[in-house]
Amino acid sequence: MFDRIRTLLQKPLPGRAAHLEMAPESRIRSLLAETPAQVAHARKAAVLILLYDMAGETYTVLIKRPVYDGVHSGQIAFPGGRYEPEDRDLTDTALREAEEEIGVDRREVTVLGSLSQLYIPPSDFLILPVVGCVAHVPTFVAQAGEVDGILQVPLKSLFDERNRSEIAITNDEYGTFRAPCCVIDGEIIWGATAMVINEFRKVIDDAD
Repeated sequence: MFDRIRTLLQKPLPGRAAHLEMAPESRIRSLLAETPAQVAHARKAAVLILLYDMAGETYTVLIKRPVYDGVHSGQIAFPGGRYEPEDRDLTDTALREAEEEIGVDRREVTVLGSLSQLYIPPSDFLILPVVGCVAHVPTFVAQAGEVDGILQVPLKSLFDERNRSEIAITNDEYGTFRAPCCVIDGEIIWGATAMVINEFRKVIDDAD
């Protein structure tokens, strides 16, 4: 499975077309209009899509952000964060942040590739989703103050269209708008994380 994913990630990626399928109403117009020059100013960041086998299935791990006074309060996300000067590159950022947030030793992660970068206007981040795997089921440790919960989710559940829905979101910038989402064990996954998941799904499913 992991070798197949490595091979698929070397091929052309669906990128914006996949992102649009799970983009909130408030993002569709800006996503269609984005150019490289428009996001060149953005702060760089990376997330890790960590894969591992458990009970005969391939899993990934998501985190629940704490509730705070910010745009990503309480959201479900992949572990990750901003690029720091000591990072060699954005892959190193993803591995460092995952180690800090969920306790996975970066030395044990085999990097398989990456998905398309995605710009997040509310926080002005351009994120790179890095895909990696480990050879065993990790022992996760949530970083205090940064992670409120850890969700271990089978890939097939994330990709299952029966788990897709739509919710109404209200915030100060856009008012109330509709957003496609995934609902897993009562947790709602929307926004950039849902857009990244959809691209990963299409990379794998479209090859079948």
